[in-house]
Amino acid sequence: MKLNSISRQAPVLIAGPTASGKSSLAMELAARDGRVIVNADALQVYDTWRVLTARPTLADEAALPHALYGHVARTQPYSVGHWLRDVAALLDQPLVIVGGTGLNFTALTRGLAVVPEVPPEVRTEADVRHAGDGIAGLLAELDPETAARIDPQNGARVQRAWEVQRATGRGLASWQDETPPPLMPLPEVEAIVLTPDPDWLNQRIDRRFAAMIAGGALEEARANLPGWTPSLPSSRAIGGPELIAHLRGGLTLFEATEAATLASRQYAKRQRTWFRSNMKAWRQLSLP
Repeated sequence: MKLNSISRQAPVLIAGPTASGKSSLAMELAARDGRVIVNADALQVYDTWRVLTARPTLADEAALPHALYGHVARTQPYSVGHWLRDVAALLDQPLVIVGGTGLNFTALTRGLAVVPEVPPEVRTEADVRHAGDGIAGLLAELDPETAARIDPQNGARVQRAWEVQRATGRGLASWQDETPPPLMPLPEVEAIVLTPDPDWLNQRIDRRFAAMIAGGALEEARANLPGWTPSLPSSRAIGGPELIAHLRGGLTLFEATEAATLASRQYAKRQRTWFRSNMKAWRQLSLP
């Protein structure tokens, strides 16, 4: 792909599945245009994972300006709303925003509803209900408009909608209908989504996880072992639970690697499906 086909003036957004080459493209654009590379990945914000989430290396960060990478402690809450506020503080600079978390890009280009914080006791109640009644139990109690909009297979989203309704007395759809204008309306940016060939991508995923193991991912997992809490968002880094299981004696390293590679492939497939459904107006760039 020729870089001269991408705007030098407009902010550039780059979405794509894991291991698709997003970061390399962002670095090329940053070097060409003097842009700051801004992270839009929900897991690369945490300070506990560099290798396993494929955060930029220390050499990359020294070579070009990067923002919103590794700046959040693993126990610290960090939502899409937190991310948007951090991005808003950077808008006076030329940016290339890159990542695989579609909800961040949706919030950035379409706006994000301002929903009140859910009290901890409501979240605890939701956890208990989710464990006892499953997704279906929570889904059955949502208001019809919210239930019609939400992905019924996404347990985290269903629980979040239930929590909002329980805490505020209003359905999540009602709050979403009051969404303020977006920070970066789609017509004002160059929005690119990478669409690699699945077989090519799966091979890259396999090679990359092997490289992560060689590059210190196991040592990184060992550093995360004390105080490991599976329910934390920071613990959802693909490969993290598998390597922790290995360190605790539940899996061999080969089994952990196989499980993590499969999980990464499945995640990439979900990302591709999400991008196809939600980024039809974005410029599609096919890779090998």
